[in-house]
Amino acid sequence: MTYAGDLTPSEAWDLLKDDERAVLVDVRTEGEWRGVGVPDTTALNKDPHFIEWVHADGRPNPGFLTALAEAGLAPGDGRPVVFLCRSGVRSIAAAHAATAAGFGPAYNVLEGFEGGVDASGQRGSTGWKARGNAWTRTTETTRTTETTRTTETTQA
Repeated sequence: MTYAGDLTPSEAWDLLKDDERAVLVDVRTEGEWRGVGVPDTTALNKDPHFIEWVHADGRPNPGFLTALAEAGLAPGDGRPVVFLCRSGVRSIAAAHAATAAGFGPAYNVLEGFEGGVDASGQRGSTGWKARGNAWTRTTETTRTTETTRTTETTQA
């Protein structure tokens, strides 16, 4: 069974805006959330969920599916789940795993939060941030929907 498909960052935003049941799950590591920033969906009256797909040392998160359920999702509930990672790779794996466990439809955000490496070896020229979706830098994130935001909120 395959996941529901890939969405551009704009399509992901539109799905989250148009479907009140749709959920955004950021599967990057805590270090990435703290160091790079997180999606800001407050304009949609939604909070993203922060659930690591793998830990910072590369070990898979064995509690990933349990954490999805703890976030209020249930296998077979039909709620669209939009997975986001740094560049759109880990989120594909997360979407596959969620689909296999009965969650979703599960989607991957193409280009992720920062996009791939460009010709100069840097990230950030594509992805959620670069394509104009709202994001914020955080001082703290947890694995729930709670985020403490600094005053630096940016519409890229």
